[in-house]
Amino acid sequence: MTGKDAPGRPGDGYDARPYLPRRGGLEAHRRAAASCQGCPLFAEATATVFGRGDPGARFLVVGEQPGDQEDRKGQAFVGPAGRLLSKALSEAGIDEEDVYLTNAVKHFKFTQSGPGKRRIHKAPSLREMTACRPWLEAELRLVDPSVVVVLGATAGKAVLGSGFRVGADRGAVLSLPGTDGGPHVVATLHPSAVLRADDRESAYAGLVADLRVAADAL
Repeated sequence: MTGKDAPGRPGDGYDARPYLPRRGGLEAHRRAAASCQGCPLFAEATATVFGRGDPGARFLVVGEQPGDQEDRKGQAFVGPAGRLLSKALSEAGIDEEDVYLTNAVKHFKFTQSGPGKRRIHKAPSLREMTACRPWLEAELRLVDPSVVVVLGATAGKAVLGSGFRVGADRGAVLSLPGTDGGPHVVATLHPSAVLRADDRESAYAGLVADLRVAADAL
């Protein structure tokens, strides 16, 4: 694969691995991630947004990337999509105290346009996602959840590989690639997609149904 979406290679400026600590738990990785320059996204973002939640959580939820509010506050899932996710988790019978929340990409990617130069979300490229993958791999290893929930296409591809398709794979109990007896994986749509949906009620019901599959997977 060539061009701007080619996977990162060591030395090409798209590789977070040099910034990972050699030892330590989530706090050591969070501190190290604050200085990550593993891809160009760090230059425009306010801060690295690392995962948050119980380091021993049974559920690990992966989204795409921080949004505008997450970037400003430095915390994952604190904007409108995060509030919707909290509601859906509760309705699905999942205690958010038992959830670790993170994103496949740790910096906010955006464009600016219009009055006040409003920051508009822009999907990360495969190259950026690949560069950031070592942070997600470390979180999966350190939290060691029983169930991984992936929200949307970017998160699904980061966890399950490039063949992932939300429409085809959502709502099923899958296996984490490269593991033997590792955590179950359940895919669903991203809460932001619910907020954008024409039929928001139906989209939300589908999100809750998929999260109930994740709850039952325990």
